[in-house]
Amino acid sequence: MKKIVLVICIALVIPMGIQAQEDLKKHYQAFYKQNLEQGDVQGVINALTHLNILDPSQERRDTLALVYSNNNQHMQALNLTGIEVNPQDSDLALQVKAISLKALNQPKRAAEHFKLMFERGPNPYVAYELADLMIQAGDSQGSLSKIEYGIANATDEMKYAFYERQQPYEVPLKAAFVHLKGLAQYNIDKNNIDEAIASFDEALKMAPNFNLASLSKQALESRKVTEE
Repeated sequence: MKKIVLVICIALVIPMGIQAQEDLKKHYQAFYKQNLEQGDVQGVINALTHLNILDPSQERRDTLALVYSNNNQHMQALNLTGIEVNPQDSDLALQVKAISLKALNQPKRAAEHFKLMFERGPNPYVAYELADLMIQAGDSQGSLSKIEYGIANATDEMKYAFYERQQPYEVPLKAAFVHLKGLAQYNIDKNNIDEAIASFDEALKMAPNFNLASLSKQALESRKVTEE
């Protein structure tokens, strides 16, 4: 008799537990939507964290990582996605790894993920990030193919923002690629300063407000005078 009563109790408790979990899930789904509407990033993070515990999924985990990354919480983002190159990663996870590793000054690791992004869907913006990171990581020669791709495929409407000045500014993406070309040319052959300066001049012709290209040109001109 006791066994029968125990079985009945268990049969009643299990559905109650399932219902309670479903109610919690609905609560945090509503909580997530409300915080999303309010622009409350921390609320969104809390909601997604609870939902991922109640109903784990890779999609939700990747979304949470993206929210962390967009909020400049890059270590938290990478704790969710990891940093290793994984061809099975979703496009979202791949984007998080690339952006967060770049933000944490890991150009070589970040370049690996941008390379995979480029292979999945070539576009000038990804090519720019990849070329820039390759130069930072010491592979200027390898960056040239991505730079040439960018120069050939960047349209006049495409812009790229720079933040080295107090006031951010934009230049045509093609000009940004030409500036990268000058940096790569100099790194490949430091004796051929004129070639690099010519590229900086070309970038400045496209974008006279291109402060970074102007600084690069000044640096090489100063070096040229010193060496003479």
